[in-house]
Amino acid sequence: MNRTVGVLAVQGDVREHVRMLDGLGVRAVTVRRTSELDACDGLVIPGGESTTMAKLARTFDLFEPIRHRLKEGMPAFGTCAGMIMLADRIEDGTADQETLGGLDITVRRNAFGRQVDSFEGDLAFSGLDAPVHAIFIRAPWVEAVSDRVEVLARVDGGEAAGRIVAVRQGSLMATSFHPEVGGDPRVHRLFVDLVSEAE
Repeated sequence: MNRTVGVLAVQGDVREHVRMLDGLGVRAVTVRRTSELDACDGLVIPGGESTTMAKLARTFDLFEPIRHRLKEGMPAFGTCAGMIMLADRIEDGTADQETLGGLDITVRRNAFGRQVDSFEGDLAFSGLDAPVHAIFIRAPWVEAVSDRVEVLARVDGGEAAGRIVAVRQGSLMATSFHPEVGGDPRVHRLFVDLVSEAE
């Protein structure tokens, strides 16, 4: 694949995403400048802390350029805090919290609780033959989706049974969990396929 996928590198688990993309044979680059963003055919927005990430994206003069590229149709994949960054609406956000938007969803920040409430489990994931082992760390979940959004995965059991934790809308994709942790490249492969299909 001769496409370049960037990983927003202002905060969060950047190296893990770069390693996963490299393992798939993708040219993966870190993005801290608009010139680096301009060279990307797709962008991963990693986990981290969504309010901090938004503020740092502004500090690095990346917020509006990323928002513009998303509106132009650049594929993007948000994980955990990255899902919040791609959501059009947030519940339990800070009063001044900004998002890049693009996904017609409402997310609830820290829906699964504090760091001590983090957990993992297997999920059926649309488009994949076998379940994905999902790791949730202070993760959001999706409260509501429009009819333009495809639900890719829900929590199977426990107190959060039925909660939406992975979505796709056009060339945008997001997960509540961290697919870059654990070595299973299949969710990233689905995103790489979206980048390959984009013009």
